[in-house]
Amino acid sequence: MILDLKLKDMSGMELLNKLKYEDMINFPILIHTENNITQEDEAQLKKYAESIIIKGKSSVTRLLDEANLFFHSVDSKIDKEQIRHIRSTHEKESSLTNKKILIVDDDMRNVFALTSALEEKGISVIVGRNGVEGIKKLQENPDTDLILMDVMMPEMDGYAAMRKIRKEETFKNIPIIAITAKAMKDDREKCIEAGANDYLTKPVDINKLISLLRVWLYK
Repeated sequence: MILDLKLKDMSGMELLNKLKYEDMINFPILIHTENNITQEDEAQLKKYAESIIIKGKSSVTRLLDEANLFFHSVDSKIDKEQIRHIRSTHEKESSLTNKKILIVDDDMRNVFALTSALEEKGISVIVGRNGVEGIKKLQENPDTDLILMDVMMPEMDGYAAMRKIRKEETFKNIPIIAITAKAMKDDREKCIEAGANDYLTKPVDINKLISLLRVWLYK
C-alpha cells in the first residue's frame, strides 16, 4: 500500500493505527508524504512502514524502486513478461556511478561477491574487516556515500559500530544498510535502533541490494 498521510476523512497515522488495531497490516506499506513530519512522527511511522518517501521532483521514481524490492520477493507469482517489464525499467544505474560505498564485513567471500557486483555498476568500494576498522576507513574516507554493515563481527560488532558512527556529527545522516545472517522478526527493529536505515539478510540478493542502493543514494 502507498499511503499519503494527508487524507480527507482521517490522517494517515489514524488509518495505520486502525489497520493495526484490526490486525489488517499483513502487507508492505510505503509512506509518500510532504516534507513536514517531525522526528517523533517518523519514528512512529517506521513501526508500520517499510519506507518513508518525501514528495518531490523524482519521488515517483523512488516509489517504483521501493515497489520493485517487494516484486523481487514474489517473482515466482508474476508472469515472465511482467518480470521482464519491471526489471527493464531499472537497467540503467547511472545514479550509482562514481558513488563510494564502505563494506564492513569479516567474511571475505561475502566481501568479494559484493565488491564484484558493485564495481560492475561503477561504484568505488572500500572495505573494513570489523567495526573498528570500518570506522577508521570511514574517517579516512569522509566522502563515503553509503555503508553496508555486517552485524556479526569480531572486535566490534555492527550494532556497536553503527551506534558509534551515528554519534559523529559528520556521519549522522549517512545511509547505512545492515546485513544480518537471520531474518527474525525483531532483526529489523534492532538494526534500525542501532542506526541503520535499512537491512538485508544473507545470502544477499544482488537485485534487491541494487534497488536499495538506488533508493538510499537518491539525491
